[in-house]
Amino acid sequence: MEPNAQKTNITVGVDEKISWGKAALLGMQHVLAMDLYIAPIIIAGLLALDTMNTTFFIQMCFLAAGVATLIQTIGGLRLPVVQGPSYVPIGALAAIGGKLGLGAVFGSLLPGALLIAILGYPLKVFAKTVKKIIPPLVGGTVIVIVGISLMPSVFNSIYSSPGNVGHNVLIAFVSAAVLIICILLGRKAKGYGTFFRLVSVILAIVVGTITASFFGTVDFSAVKSASWFSLPSFFPFGKPIFDLQAILTMVFIYMIILIETTGTWFVVSTVTGKELDEERLNKASFGEGLGCFVGSLFGGTPMTGYSSNAGIIAITGVASRMAIIAAGIILIGLGLIPKLSALITCIPQPVIQGIFGVVCVAIVMNGLKVIQIVEIDDRNMIVIGVPILLTIGAVVLPKEILNSVPDFANYILSSGTAVGAIAVLLLNLIVPPEKKAVSANKAESLT
Repeated sequence: MEPNAQKTNITVGVDEKISWGKAALLGMQHVLAMDLYIAPIIIAGLLALDTMNTTFFIQMCFLAAGVATLIQTIGGLRLPVVQGPSYVPIGALAAIGGKLGLGAVFGSLLPGALLIAILGYPLKVFAKTVKKIIPPLVGGTVIVIVGISLMPSVFNSIYSSPGNVGHNVLIAFVSAAVLIICILLGRKAKGYGTFFRLVSVILAIVVGTITASFFGTVDFSAVKSASWFSLPSFFPFGKPIFDLQAILTMVFIYMIILIETTGTWFVVSTVTGKELDEERLNKASFGEGLGCFVGSLFGGTPMTGYSSNAGIIAITGVASRMAIIAAGIILIGLGLIPKLSALITCIPQPVIQGIFGVVCVAIVMNGLKVIQIVEIDDRNMIVIGVPILLTIGAVVLPKEILNSVPDFANYILSSGTAVGAIAVLLLNLIVPPEKKAVSANKAESLT
């Protein structure tokens, strides 16, 4: 993707240092605003894990996310990206676990993770592929698709959360409103403006949780029953079983995850103004694979970059990697201290989703910043518009239709982001450019 020439709202750059106290505060905001525990809970339910194993599984996913975040932020992509459990492989992992057991689940994760790492280093083919097929038109559209595909889940979660629907909507509204007010107050460059930008997410969570407590939807009993400390171990759910069909299935799933997470990298690149050059992209692929591999050893699921954190960076204006490193350390702490991970899961979903809705808006707007430099002729209208339409179609696709298609189609259609990203890649390759654009390009090359 081309270097981003658009003006960013970043006040603290990617490589700028901040105090560890400030980094811890910002890192905690990133962790609190993520629904990291949702995917593990769904997978644990589909795999029929008991309560004790479900709790431990969630902890290990926190630990895996923390380790993967540190790998990607310090030595991989070296941009402020927080890693977390991907939603894409949920169906595949449930199918493998149901047929072959937990050993086959974790045995299937390791080879695919290594393949992604090898594509970055030593092969160094990932960056060349991305540079060739993902110009600003495609990159910007993928960013917009990421934000749009996440928006419906915000409302679905609010409406389906335990308790009165009206109360849940009000809680989400209050949480979102506090965040928006903080953003608007944060426009003042100095003084209280900086304060409100830095603590915007935490303030929204605190006020939203207090509001939820008035309706009796806050329950901290899980914190009381959780233990204080828990050590991880390799393959906690049993010895890995390497089944060829399961491995090939997960290799395919990893490719979809890689497309999805590349969209997140574009989001972060746009928000921070940092170019995704070939070296950075290859290191990102290596870091992604290594993070997934190490996480799988501890019993975690495949990790991916969370685009929601790019939205938080856009809101706070702080892109320092130190904040994300702090987030990674906090995630590892959550994996080792069950009481803390239980505390995170006690934040009501309407609070998180109200905030997440505003974050989705920030993601879409950053995608539009990239697209606005592209001329919207008939060809580009199709390349941009049809994938967005297909993304929405995949998000609202009825479950009975989803479950009736072959497994490989189910895996793709389960992710609106994957559907849209694949569509924009293919359309950009097969729809011929306008003649005037081709002539202009030739003229420019001659000069």
